[in-house]
Amino acid sequence: MAKKRSNILNFIAWITGVLVSLSVGFAMVDGILTLPSWLGGNTLALIVGWVVIVTTAISAVLAIIQR
Repeated sequence: MAKKRSNILNFIAWITGVLVSLSVGFAMVDGILTLPSWLGGNTLALIVGWVVIVTTAISAVLAIIQR
């Protein structure tokens, strides 16, 4: 029973992480979340947003395939 509960909690934690990562990535791409100008501003935020989206999608697909 404890193992089954642990699997469910692990899945909930994983899906939460994926959703938060995608939310942050899309917010950076859309310009809702930006970086300070001394860190690159909107241009770097756009690039980083796409990196977050792509790497999250790849890792989610690989995790699903591995199971």
